[in-house]
Amino acid sequence: MNFDQFSQAYTTLRQGIARVVVGQPQLVDGVLVALLAQGHVLIEGTPGLGKTLVARTLAVLSGLGHKRVQFTPDLMPSDVTGSQVYDRQSGAFSFVPGPIFCQLLLADEINRAPAKTQAALLEAMQERQVTIDGQSRPLPAPFTVIATQNPIESHGTYPLPEAQLDRFLVKLVVGDPARDIELAIVKQHIGGFDPTDLSALRPILNQDLVLAMQQAAKTVRVDDAVVDYIVEIVRRTREDRSIEIGASPRASLALTRASQVIAAAQGREFVTPDDIKPLALQVLRHRIILHADAQLQGVTTDERITDIVRAVPVPRMA
Repeated sequence: MNFDQFSQAYTTLRQGIARVVVGQPQLVDGVLVALLAQGHVLIEGTPGLGKTLVARTLAVLSGLGHKRVQFTPDLMPSDVTGSQVYDRQSGAFSFVPGPIFCQLLLADEINRAPAKTQAALLEAMQERQVTIDGQSRPLPAPFTVIATQNPIESHGTYPLPEAQLDRFLVKLVVGDPARDIELAIVKQHIGGFDPTDLSALRPILNQDLVLAMQQAAKTVRVDDAVVDYIVEIVRRTREDRSIEIGASPRASLALTRASQVIAAAQGREFVTPDDIKPLALQVLRHRIILHADAQLQGVTTDERITDIVRAVPVPRMA
């Protein structure tokens, strides 16, 4: 697949999702970047803002096998990964796979489940496999987790551990829509749109095309000057006085992979600093922890990341 074909497929898929999910371009681009960069995405926002809808729409239009898990306080790890079940007729145990054995997993309200259930996704997200009773079972390719969570201030939520947050390529924060967007949404529903019924949608891509796009994105050139720019942004999160825990090298890799997808989506075979700037918030906001003093002063992670990106000199491209 060449980059013109990549760009055309990306644009067609993006437009297809945007017809269903109105007025959320950053959300749409975020989930597409995560899928094509072979990463996972965490979407945070209050109920009713289209978090689940965008995941379901992407699943249908991408042509990938998908499943949905509603995370609740009583959900057990085996409810996600599967378990060994005794068969009386054969007199032996057989493995019954859980919903995680799919290509696109929607983990809905992931922070309403306790830590042990959240941790059931750790190996799957990093290694693309699940180990049960000492036996590792590979997950289908491609494999992407789209997790939604309510703001941590919401009742009955459990914060995700840092190790799991670091497994997400990007974190998208969905805010309330503007007035004209909300008007368009209401009119869309008056016109007969039912968000619970996506049966009218037809796949735009398929498994082979998604895998081809993932491989094509990896071939986008990242010059040494751009690599230095990415690494400098990430390293400054560890040196900032307002930040207690900065981003790890995994953030540098994530920022690189995401920028390659953005470049390919524009039909380019190379990454520019302008591809990186808008991705910095999405890639870094869930990987850093502010000092308590900074939080008391009202400093936010997004503000610190924005200031860091502004302070890093932009390299000149030949």
